Amino acid sequence: MKKLIKTVIDYFLLSKTQIRIQSKTKSEVLQLIDRLHPIKTDKSLVRLGPTDDGGYLVPDDLDGIEACISPGVYAITDFEYHCLDRGMNLLLADKAIAELNINASKDRYSFISKFIGVTNNKDFITLDTWVNQSNISKDGDLMLQMDIEGWEYFAFLNVSNELLKRFRVIIVEFHNLQNLWIPSFYAQANAVFSKLFETHTCVHVHPNNYAPIHTYDGVDIPPLAEFTFYRNDRVQNKGYAGTFPTPLDSDNVVNNPSIHLPKQWYRTSV
Repeated sequence: MKKLIKTVIDYFLLSKTQIRIQSKTKSEVLQLIDRLHPIKTDKSLVRLGPTDDGGYLVPDDLDGIEACISPGVYAITDFEYHCLDRGMNLLLADKAIAELNINASKDRYSFISKFIGVTNNKDFITLDTWVNQSNISKDGDLMLQMDIEGWEYFAFLNVSNELLKRFRVIIVEFHNLQNLWIPSFYAQANAVFSKLFETHTCVHVHPNNYAPIHTYDGVDIPPLAEFTFYRNDRVQNKGYAGTFPTPLDSDNVVNNPSIHLPKQWYRTSV
């Protein structure tokens, strides 16, 4: 979670102007939320990273993943070191910093000072170009961990299906979800999630307590939430994950009030 002032401003503006803007219907917003209800699989979830911000829940199916692709890394945390301990190499990127200090051998990681975007220039690089130019193999399984302050929507719409299928696990913080009521944002988010569902299944959602739950027309939406997706060919014994928070979940911001995943975001039965 970095540079979240924009998120707070967006949250404030939406709450003040909601009645004056064209909105999606309640049923449309709930239909999208229903599609994101986390699935329970035969793989238990484990936590990688610290107990507060920067720690994530992933399926315990990490053996053989060649590398963790981590744009928006900002500063190395226990998450990256846990990936190294699990045998993964690291591809790290963030234009917000010029260089990165990491306690690992040079052959285990690479870093570029660029943002992830939809074109390639001195400041931006696409996910496909970044991975294709790296020294990792062309067909091994990867893990994606992405927190890029709202650019995640553009990154996913731009990524090729070939690269998307290589990610066994995807961890991403989605921003500005309270804007699902706005038709243009809803269309963008719906396109992203629809693309992800073609190859992956949502297995966990954790609201970030940096911002409070946004409630409108009886629908509770966390403005920021960390999602974990698991590639469909690895998913076994589908059922719904009906207990939130899990014992491994933890607040992102220690001194902020705790928030839990609203009940509209998960179910206990089919």
